[in-house]
Amino acid sequence: MELSGKRIVLGVTGGIAAYKAAELVRLLGKAGAEVQVAMTEAATHFVTPVTYQALSGKPVFTDQWDARMPNAMAHIDLSRAADCIVVAPASADFLARVAHGLADDLLTTMVLARDCPLLVAPAMNRQMWENPATQRNATRLREDGVTLLGPACGEQACGETGAGRMLEPEEILEEVIAFFTPKLLAGRRVLMTAGPTFETIDAVRGITNLSSGRMGYALARAARRAGAAVTLVSGPVGLPLPQGVEGVAVTSARDMHAAVMARAGAADIFIGVAAVADYRVANAAGHKLKKDTGGVPPLELVENPDILAEVAALAKPPFCVGFAAESQNLEEYAQKKRHKKKIPLIAGNLIQEGFGGEDNRLVLFDDAGVHPLTPGPKAVLARQLVEHIAKLTGRN
Repeated sequence: MELSGKRIVLGVTGGIAAYKAAELVRLLGKAGAEVQVAMTEAATHFVTPVTYQALSGKPVFTDQWDARMPNAMAHIDLSRAADCIVVAPASADFLARVAHGLADDLLTTMVLARDCPLLVAPAMNRQMWENPATQRNATRLREDGVTLLGPACGEQACGETGAGRMLEPEEILEEVIAFFTPKLLAGRRVLMTAGPTFETIDAVRGITNLSSGRMGYALARAARRAGAAVTLVSGPVGLPLPQGVEGVAVTSARDMHAAVMARAGAADIFIGVAAVADYRVANAAGHKLKKDTGGVPPLELVENPDILAEVAALAKPPFCVGFAAESQNLEEYAQKKRHKKKIPLIAGNLIQEGFGGEDNRLVLFDDAGVHPLTPGPKAVLARQLVEHIAKLTGRN
């Protein structure tokens, strides 16, 4: 679990988005965090403390004079026990008070007395967010080292549309996980491919494969969490684009080739995870082929460009990482592919051990030898692969 062992104080201020904070408590706990909720008096008008207590398994604090604290210093004790404080939703009033150092309730006093990081997720009407005073306060908070998560744009509870929506709980969770992830790839530009390609036969049929894209998407997320600026060139998959990752949607191998080559020169690291079709149909039909036209239509296949080999052959190539999905003789075939394409690292796996699924087993091959990773979820393997890449590129 990504937040295992982390102690997080979740502050909730008054706003309709307080109902989303209940789901955030659940998600943080599911990720392994120990969550302590502290609410402003205004927040209790939207969601009762009982809700958060039931989800966190801990009593909720709303009063800086809470008698449960024998020393009457809840603002000190709660913050000292935390690895970070997350305030979601963070109202315009809360942002203003923190920006100016005011401390007139439990939450603002705790924030002022903290010795741990503070992350806030603003939530307010679009005009309140766009107001020059709020913008000045947001700027001051950033200058003071506070991390602002959002806000997002979209439809608001008041019926208006614009900036000011609180990020969704899943988005806040991702940002919290990223905050705690060591920035092993900070400042690096990572270009990646993922998923299958689709090579047209006719207007409705094509040649593709069983790649789900999960490994590539997990790796894009892991690289972004590690501080990299990630561009993901993806074939057709049914997965949401990882938060904070630039996505480029393509269909065929030639589409993917064009998208990669247009960006490879600016990349520091290239990771070719996609299961790219080796061949395409030279005589693809523009209409649907009919069975009753007599005989089976012949398919003329021609070879697709080798994206990884071309990137590795650039005059100033990025650090190249390949993938080898094999059905047998993994080490032999993976090493052969690595040497042929002249790349420093390749990750190999047997297709019967995870191709298209949630879990996988990876073996890394580089100049130093063979490095088998413990089989497990692709998210865990992606993190380990990022750590290995960082080590080979001098960042670990």
